[in-house]
Amino acid sequence: MTHTQKTYSPIDGSLYVERELAGIQEVHDALELAEKAQLIWKNIPLTERKLFCSKAVAAFVNNKAHIAKELCWQMGRPIRYAEGEVASFAARAEYMISIAEEALAPIQTSEKPGFRRYIHQDPVGVVMVIAPWNYPLHTPINAIIPALLAGNSVILKHSSQTPLCAEQIFAAFKEAGLPEGVFQYLHMSHEYTEMAIQSHEIGAVAFTGSVPSGIKIDEAVTGRFIGVGLELGGKDPAYIRADADIDYAVESTVDGAFFNSGQSCCGIERIYVHESIYDDYVAKFVALTRQYKLGRSDNPEITLGPLVNESAAEFVRDQIKDAQEQGAEAHIDPSDFYLDKPGTAYLAPQVLTNVDHTMRVMTEESFGPVVGIMKVNSDEEALRLMNDSEFGLSASVFTKDIDAAVALGEQLETGTFFVNRCDFLDPELAWTGVKHTGRGVTLSKRGFDAFTRLKSFHIKETI
Repeated sequence: MTHTQKTYSPIDGSLYVERELAGIQEVHDALELAEKAQLIWKNIPLTERKLFCSKAVAAFVNNKAHIAKELCWQMGRPIRYAEGEVASFAARAEYMISIAEEALAPIQTSEKPGFRRYIHQDPVGVVMVIAPWNYPLHTPINAIIPALLAGNSVILKHSSQTPLCAEQIFAAFKEAGLPEGVFQYLHMSHEYTEMAIQSHEIGAVAFTGSVPSGIKIDEAVTGRFIGVGLELGGKDPAYIRADADIDYAVESTVDGAFFNSGQSCCGIERIYVHESIYDDYVAKFVALTRQYKLGRSDNPEITLGPLVNESAAEFVRDQIKDAQEQGAEAHIDPSDFYLDKPGTAYLAPQVLTNVDHTMRVMTEESFGPVVGIMKVNSDEEALRLMNDSEFGLSASVFTKDIDAAVALGEQLETGTFFVNRCDFLDPELAWTGVKHTGRGVTLSKRGFDAFTRLKSFHIKETI
């Protein structure tokens, strides 16, 4: 069995981080400590729990330059954008802290003479957060903060590609003076992660990752009757109606498709454009795409870094190749982006037309810098194609007719519906999905629900 975890940087393929994996005794010790710590933590007033979390967020932000550099080297985020995730980490955490008292307050019933009745929200115990590499800071904090505020202890298992993110989050909570055992991290093998979530100490699991991994997580807790939040894949569509502001729509959807090298669950992966503006939209989309600068993500001038590893890039190359063999037209010459070479993690952005839903690139999650654009002749055709997916995380419509857009949104099978924007998480709104995108909610007041269990109090005050 492998006892170490190695992280190779997509920038140059070098070994960037090496860590010892937790052994079985370390896992058991962490679970036991978390369980004991939670029994004390849950009785600390919410006002104090909020203060600990606020101090941790401040400590994290104070170290943003160093964290951003580590992020850049671990997963390839261009350094010019890396501090942005630290900022969104803080914004989400601060919002959840600000609404905690309202979200966790007892649920009051109607008045009934001689009785007091209310529903209390108890913590579930120990929460296991399993975090991804693509947004390795703000994704886990969506679960960590509400779980802690609700009175749970948390164990974070981060992706092997971004282990330093777990260590930096832990360091921030330690600097804030969080009691020992309330927040821990473990670098674990898949085997030990499965063993941990099957243990009696774990009361809930929050997982973000692939559909196959989500299925394994769900199977691992079968029969335990605990909450499991699963944020899985996406193949998010955008529809550009005939009355859309073309320049604005192009700017928004290009960014939505290619930010983070397309490695976003809610990134735009397929676009449907009304036939009356199709040619103009495609020409402007391609022209703007050609302005990206592909290169080493530690270079401040670079706007498109490498994919997370060579195999991820080869997967997208195969999708593009298959589509071209089926008749798709590629509008970007990869040779214009000199670092784009087979056998590397560097991949030029690609725009495909003459595509349809028989092609993998239009149905299978790409998680890379490629987008297919289809011509449609009506809202009805666009709606049918947008819903023709096994995923449903977010969907966007660009139009000047807001009422028409909302009417479409009511029929779209998606967790979040955008009008005139895309690829954005608002912490005041529930982040959720349908179909193979998974189940559960993070963010908003509903983001606390997964980390509490309801207890009804029915008190007869007079006998």
